[in-house]
Amino acid sequence: MVSGRIRTHHAQGRTLHVTLSRMDPRIVHAMALDMPGTAVKEVHGRPTYSVKKRTYLTVWSYEGRAVVKLTVAQRSALIDEHPDAFAPVQTALGKHGWTDVFMDHVSDRLFRYVVDLAWRNVAPKWLLPTRQSPPLG
Repeated sequence: MVSGRIRTHHAQGRTLHVTLSRMDPRIVHAMALDMPGTAVKEVHGRPTYSVKKRTYLTVWSYEGRAVVKLTVAQRSALIDEHPDAFAPVQTALGKHGWTDVFMDHVSDRLFRYVVDLAWRNVAPKWLLPTRQSPPLG
């Protein structure tokens, strides 16, 4: 994680300044391209990553989020464990597992795990054995 911004919290008469880290887009790009068979293209000005023409990740850098293709069960488990980091996409795609990942709230390791899940959800079965699963974030 690289740069961050400061969020101010006021509690019990005290002011706390907490620096929130945001993953560097270059790290996100490298993680996605590390997945076998991945292609990247700009869609509506945003980098979109796919394998065999099936999208698994779109990065919305200026909004500090990414959108990944998970199953509904995978998303539910991640939201239960990290409620500030994950949410269903607010469009109809959310019903199909598309998930917002808020970059201020995920570590590099957790993000790599989620990208791996998303890639596995869309990659052809013959390609899956070419990648070892990373440990859970």
